[in-house]
Amino acid sequence: MSDTVESVIVAIDGPAGTGKSSTSRAVAAALGLSYLDTGAQYRAITWWMITNGVDVDDPAAIAMAAGKPAIVSGTDPDGPTITVDGVDAAAPIRTPEVSARVSAVSAVPEVRARITELQRSIAASATGGIVVEGRDIGTTVLPDADLKIFLTATPEVRAARRSGELKGSDVAATRDALIKRDAADSSRKTSPLAKADDAVEVDTSELTLQQVVECVVTLVEEKRAAR
Repeated sequence: MSDTVESVIVAIDGPAGTGKSSTSRAVAAALGLSYLDTGAQYRAITWWMITNGVDVDDPAAIAMAAGKPAIVSGTDPDGPTITVDGVDAAAPIRTPEVSARVSAVSAVPEVRARITELQRSIAASATGGIVVEGRDIGTTVLPDADLKIFLTATPEVRAARRSGELKGSDVAATRDALIKRDAADSSRKTSPLAKADDAVEVDTSELTLQQVVECVVTLVEEKRAAR
């Protein structure tokens, strides 16, 4: 990236299966920006709680433990990393057990406060700019982001994509799980999943990944040019 290109913070939100991670990483790589997968951080703290015997059905127990794990996120879009207490957590945070528990853990206000603080710190220290993806980035974490994108797709398309990622999984069951996750994320009291008023909505249902990436890259370049 040229030294003359202005720093930019891009927030990409949306429910699971809309292509947030793939899009965000590709956009960051194309524009020479850092990249942060905030969902991985919530998965990481959930995995730590499960591994350390915290009752993830007890919000009070979760709140008590929220400040304990040391979570470190690498922001290279070509090889993002995440460690918990120095342990590589990239694989274990993607297990079905973590997927089933992450909504409940991430709904606890103390957890959201801890992770939000971490996310803001990473974004603030990203020289040159960063693409941050999640569910409440444009609304809560980085409400002053230079550009906010909200990705959507039909439940059927999202389920097919997610089933492809989770080899051998049942599409119908995956669809039901996604809808359940949407309901939990959208109805939680603290930082619910929602489209920011000034976000650009992009429906990815009928688009290839490359088309979505090109769309977002164009939006970023237009935002830079308008400054």
